[in-house]
Amino acid sequence: MDQDTTGKKVYVFVPFTSWDKLENMDSKLSGDQQYLSDGKEYLEAAYNDLPYQRMETIVLKAFPKWPWPTGPKLTANKADRVYELRSYESPTENYNVNKVKMFNDGGETVLFNRLNFNAVFYGEVLAGSHMPNLMYMTTFNSKEDRDAHWKTFSDDPEWKTLVAKPEYQHNVSKADIIFLHPAEYSDY
Repeated sequence: MDQDTTGKKVYVFVPFTSWDKLENMDSKLSGDQQYLSDGKEYLEAAYNDLPYQRMETIVLKAFPKWPWPTGPKLTANKADRVYELRSYESPTENYNVNKVKMFNDGGETVLFNRLNFNAVFYGEVLAGSHMPNLMYMTTFNSKEDRDAHWKTFSDDPEWKTLVAKPEYQHNVSKADIIFLHPAEYSDY
């Protein structure tokens, strides 16, 4: 491989309409001649010249109130955009169900939408390394735009009411925030 990608991570978001499509992806790709040709260098990498160290797959189930991914409506150049991937870990499975409920029935996704967070997806993690947890991605034109949106969110009366409700207490034990930028070949 020609490029040094030491320490770099690449995130790929692939939505599927059914479990069957995910399950059969490898067999479909193995018969795709264009994929095999374009990916030859990667697919046939030598054991001592690997294109990556490790890979992780996280399987998400879309939230009922946000069943399909949405392309962000951003105006900035791709190089300036900030994509914020968040993972909220819960102390137990029941607390995770509660946090998912807070997003759906409590109206957290509606609030994000009203405040123009340009969400791409919201999902409950079915398989991954930090379970129980949920993940979602919001997108912004710049870091400054992101910071302004979160300030508006934290000051919003609807959020203050929602987060103060007794039924939604203690449902997040750890939050991870990962800032990403789209590649030139990214769809969004």
